Amino acid sequence: MNAITQPTPLRGREIRLQPRHPAATFEEERLHRKQRLAATFRLFARYGFDQGLAGHVTARDPEFPDRFWINPLAVHFSQIKVSNLQLVDHEGNILIGDKPINQAGFTIHSAIHRARPDAIAAAHTHSTYGKAFSALGIELAPLTQDSCAFYEDHAVFDPFSGVVLNESEGDRLADTLGNRKALILQNHGLLTAGPTVEAVAWWFIAMDNAARTQLLAQAAGETRPIAPDVARLTASQVGTAQGGYYSFQPLWDWITAAEPDLLD
Repeated sequence: MNAITQPTPLRGREIRLQPRHPAATFEEERLHRKQRLAATFRLFARYGFDQGLAGHVTARDPEFPDRFWINPLAVHFSQIKVSNLQLVDHEGNILIGDKPINQAGFTIHSAIHRARPDAIAAAHTHSTYGKAFSALGIELAPLTQDSCAFYEDHAVFDPFSGVVLNESEGDRLADTLGNRKALILQNHGLLTAGPTVEAVAWWFIAMDNAARTQLLAQAAGETRPIAPDVARLTASQVGTAQGGYYSFQPLWDWITAAEPDLLD
């Protein structure tokens, strides 16, 4: 008969996931952001967030804050490497890279990076559940613990007026986003923005999942949202940028082990 071991108390245990220490140099920080950006594209490919030429994720350059790294046009998310990423300024000049970029992606991301100095990264794709939910023209309801991460921290950008190609439309989008972590672009899809590539990538994955969950719940019958005070408390527990950073770490470990070429 096996001996029963005494349980180890959780309180006082060392937490494996520790906050990241600031990079020592611009070069070190730049590489960190580009590696996480490339990993994000690989993960998004795994989640099926790619569609043709649509979809873009950006990371602000640490040395030159008026410049950001973006994916080249017409390169599938599953093939993007660190070396494929292109550097663009707010005037649309491609400073590093020899391929075109998505014009709508530039318009959206340049507006966000200009309006939000705190926004190191932003993500937008045409994910299936994000698009389906965006057609409802409503915010996510606090139906689950996970969806509470977006409670009172996202908005709906409407009406849909076509592909975002002009600067004024990009500015309107950034103004609607405000200081929130996410937008539902009506009849278009989802967008997340925030202080790290890791948090932004995780929030996009989590938001698409929340959209899928709400679509399923509403199709099944009448839903029972979480009470506002409880939803607000839960948001403070599961919706932080630190939590998004930590939630990305297992995905980083998985995708870099499965597809190490992304670091090239």
